[in-house]
Amino acid sequence: QVQLVESGGGLVQPGGSLRLSCVASGRFFSMNGGAWYRQAPGKQREWVARITSTGTTNYADSVKGRFTISRDNARNTLYLQMNSLKAEDTAVYYCNNVLGSWAWGQGTQVTVSS
Repeated sequence: QVQLVESGGGLVQPGGSLRLSCVASGRFFSMNGGAWYRQAPGKQREWVARITSTGTTNYADSVKGRFTISRDNARNTLYLQMNSLKAEDTAVYYCNNVLGSWAWGQGTQVTVSS
């Protein structure tokens, strides 16, 4: 059974940066690909970025050019580098495979506010 643990969230001013991490146990991002999702208050969870098993990356239009997804296969860890953060990036961020089919972790809160 997979367990996902996200970390790295926090409060940051607009224009700031954060780096999120996600450690998976029981499954491997290298084999299944990995993705970040987010859920803002009152909204449905949405896909943010993904990295396939072969390393191809894709981003939602709203974060393209500002966020970078990467992974460390040796640590089975997924990362999301977030730069030039905006208030609309405020959400709980979750990691999963590219299909979103694993059990969800608790997520990590990102709040962008002055």
